[in-house]
Amino acid sequence: MSAPDRALSYVVRVAEDPGDREACFAVRKDVFVVEQKVPEDIEYDAYDAEAVHVLAVRADGVPLGTGRLLHGEAAAAKNGDGDPAVGSLGRLAVTAQARGVGVGAALVRAVEDAARARGLTAVDLHAQTHALGFYERLGYEAYGPEFPDAGIPHRAMRRAL
Repeated sequence: MSAPDRALSYVVRVAEDPGDREACFAVRKDVFVVEQKVPEDIEYDAYDAEAVHVLAVRADGVPLGTGRLLHGEAAAAKNGDGDPAVGSLGRLAVTAQARGVGVGAALVRAVEDAARARGLTAVDLHAQTHALGFYERLGYEAYGPEFPDAGIPHRAMRRAL
């Protein structure tokens, strides 16, 4: 694996067209299914259809990362307390070559911007425990006990917007 490119040029945008959505799913497959061995049949779910997906792409169009925002009833079902004013950030994935240069943080901020645009007051997420520090640096606070998801230890986290 090569070192991250500190001068990496990229943009983050809402994935509104089918090509962008496919790029989001391809990044998720590379990171979660291939790299982390998450079963493919649980990686993609019914929430994908209504979620807001964000995509980071290099200047030449190569996808670097993705994340999604659930809102409304979908988020209320995922965020633990049923509050429809709390969005749910999930499926945050950054390709190996783009880690460590700010792509993940930019994706989180794009999800938060999408949440604000929908009038949400907070964003909840389920973080892999090795990523707790990353989310804490972005203002998220862990709560509740550790739990397994796809065989990987997680903690719930939240940030007020």
